[in-house]
Amino acid sequence: MKTKTFIVAGLVGGLVDWLLGWLFYGILFADTFPQPQEETNAMLFITMGCFAFGFFMSYIYNQWAQITTVATGAKAGVIIGLFMGLISVFFGMAEQVEVDYQLFGLELIIYIIISAVVGGAVGLINGKVK
Repeated sequence: MKTKTFIVAGLVGGLVDWLLGWLFYGILFADTFPQPQEETNAMLFITMGCFAFGFFMSYIYNQWAQITTVATGAKAGVIIGLFMGLISVFFGMAEQVEVDYQLFGLELIIYIIISAVVGGAVGLINGKVK
């Protein structure tokens, strides 16, 4: 694995994840999903989670899959997003008293879209950084 490519792609993937999360959860669906409280460290942990996801995708794409194009990265991102989204949403719904299936579907779709775009960005960086 090329360390430079892994780091640059991970940083770009994390940034793309953070920006898309802000767009979807902070702007487009702000009334649907709870917003972090200002007096907590929520934004720090959200940011760390976004960059962890970017590095996770970068590691998979660099070490195991050798993904170096936007299209292949986005396709792999859809699959990764589907399964990671299902895991996340299932556990999130387990904490709810009443299951909202529309919210379940919306969150899963958002997760898949974000993962596809992050995957495409990581794939692009992998193909460009030598």
